[in-house]
Amino acid sequence: MSSPLVSVIIPTYNRVNYLTQAIESVFNQTYKNLELIVVDDGSIGNENKDLCSSYKTINYFKIENSGGPCKPRNEGIKVAKGEYITFLDDDDVWESNKIAVLLDVLEKNPEFGLAHHYCKLIDENNNELNRYVGRPGKLEDKHGDISMKMIGNYTVSDYPLCHKDVIKKVGFFNEEMVAAGEDVEYWNRASFFTKFYFVDLPLTKYRIHSSNNSKLNVQEYLKLNVFNKEFLIKYRLENIISNKDYNRYIQKLVQNQIKLLKMDYLKSFNILNKLDSFWFFKWRNLKLMIYIIIKR
Repeated sequence: MSSPLVSVIIPTYNRVNYLTQAIESVFNQTYKNLELIVVDDGSIGNENKDLCSSYKTINYFKIENSGGPCKPRNEGIKVAKGEYITFLDDDDVWESNKIAVLLDVLEKNPEFGLAHHYCKLIDENNNELNRYVGRPGKLEDKHGDISMKMIGNYTVSDYPLCHKDVIKKVGFFNEEMVAAGEDVEYWNRASFFTKFYFVDLPLTKYRIHSSNNSKLNVQEYLKLNVFNKEFLIKYRLENIISNKDYNRYIQKLVQNQIKLLKMDYLKSFNILNKLDSFWFFKWRNLKLMIYIIIKR
């Protein structure tokens, strides 16, 4: 079996204690042909630099603070040398067999350009919470050609392993987005370029703690479907999707946005009008809206 280089990109900002654990989880992988790139988003001081220097093999560099993970991820992509690329947030950790498992399925199934999995939740002290995210009710919702199922369904957990050729087709993360659904939008785009292989294992520990505001930014998350529509318009113009499929995807976005009404009625109605100015005239949308409003 070949041993292709895997590039691991960690964006980080002022969390050296968590960063240490993230880095250790990379170096503890059973698969060893890894390139670790740590992109510091303008952290105060030199703690991150000193930490990464102690490992000697880490490619560390600091950029001007961008306020979110998209810019540092993109800078990492630019310098990545691996045949495969994956990402790790600085406050999360991997199981030791993560890369070995995902790489094995991609090498054995070349028609798939991305492998993903679900995650277990941990707290700030590394205690497992007996909760999981990203596990599907139906395997077909996450495995194979799932482009029709991505819109309005957040079917990819964090940190897929992706072939670099797919990354080249998808492009960079959207730097207009803050840390709220920017990864979902990116993998939504990727779903139009490759099949996804779902591994039914919790290979990442996803940390819940008081300072990870990116995972709690509900107001910004409400805007996700607007960004989804932007790339759908682009893909329609580039003939990546048909007009018929475009209309189906927009309707999925509308239905998904209606389900978010109770988070913020005013903002949600504003976003619905941006998605489809005639959404209100479709009975199925009104029916869903009434159900969401009266549901306890």
